[in-house]
Amino acid sequence: MTTLYFDIETLPAEESSFDKLKYLFEKKLEKERMKRNRKSKMVDEVIYTEESKCAKNFDDFLVNTSFDGSFGRVLCIGYAIDDKPTKIICNDGNEKKTLEEFWNVAQNCDLFVGHNVMEFDFKFIYQRSIVLGVKPTIPNLSFARYRSSPIYDTMKEWVKWGKDHVGLEHIALALGLPTPKDGIDGSQVAQVYSEGGIEKICEYCKRDVETTRAVYKRMIFSK
Repeated sequence: MTTLYFDIETLPAEESSFDKLKYLFEKKLEKERMKRNRKSKMVDEVIYTEESKCAKNFDDFLVNTSFDGSFGRVLCIGYAIDDKPTKIICNDGNEKKTLEEFWNVAQNCDLFVGHNVMEFDFKFIYQRSIVLGVKPTIPNLSFARYRSSPIYDTMKEWVKWGKDHVGLEHIALALGLPTPKDGIDGSQVAQVYSEGGIEKICEYCKRDVETTRAVYKRMIFSK
């Protein structure tokens, strides 16, 4: 059985999607206004207050697209096959190529291991593949919950499919492993990218993959 350990780093939507996102944001804001109007007699004051904060809130809305495969982007994918060295797939400005290269690697693997990959990484990859027209090489890969194969999600397995969200760093430190977040964490990726720090992001992604592999081996008592 061939095991693929992986992790992704993502970015907010690119400028070409801004018009669509502004449209969605305005609809979201209008729904919020309607809710407030039902609860408040000070309708004009509420609308004025919300509109005055619109630009700032849109910036926040835009930043959060990093977690939305509909409009966010995959910057890089770190991966390791079995006990082989960790590698990075990164084609800045060509997300489609990054996805194609990932699926070329994945098609030869049987087990996919990552942290929170059920809710984020793998789902994001699939969504971006659909948006960009990249056909997965494993089209029928099961995302069924409460299973440890073909996807082993270290976070889900750690909490035994409870509702808790536990970070990779938290588990690593509990197991006596080095933190993968030394110098950067996921919340800083967009900022570091804007400063030209792609190499720094890729190294961080590799550390996450290596930590995930170490955590997985401890969780299955193989090391």
